Amino acid sequence: MSNFLRRLKLLPWREMLQIAALVNSIVIGVELFLAWGFTQSRAIRNVVKLLYGSSLGILIPFVAAVGMGALAVYFLEHWHQQYLLNKINLWVLVLCVLFGLVLKSFLPLPPLLASLSEASLIGITVGVFWKGRPYWR
Repeated sequence: MSNFLRRLKLLPWREMLQIAALVNSIVIGVELFLAWGFTQSRAIRNVVKLLYGSSLGILIPFVAAVGMGALAVYFLEHWHQQYLLNKINLWVLVLCVLFGLVLKSFLPLPPLLASLSEASLIGITVGVFWKGRPYWR
C-alpha cells in the first residue's frame, strides 16, 4: 500500500488539474456565449431550440463530454510533452476533468453543454481514451 501511495504522489497532478481547468473554462465560455446568444440573437435562439428540441438534445451532453475528454488529451499532448502518457495518467485526467465539472456545478450557470451526470462521466472517459488510444500501454 505504501508503494501505491508513493507512486500516486509522483503523478503530474498539477498539470492535469491545469488542463482540466482550461477545458472546463472553455466549456463555460461556450455555455455563456450560447446563453447570451439565446437571449440576444434570433438565429442562435433558433439553432439552440432546434438542437435541444429534437432527439439530438439527449446526445448533446454526451457529445460535449466526449469533446472535453479528447480536448484534455490534446492539450496534454501538446503542452506537457515531457510526461509519459499511459493508462494511469489518462485515468487521472478523467478524474481531474470530472472534478472540474463538480466545481462547475456550484456555479449559477445553466448547464447547456456539460453537467455533472453519468453521461458526462462516460463521455469524458470515452473522449480521453479515444484520443489517448496510443498511450494505453
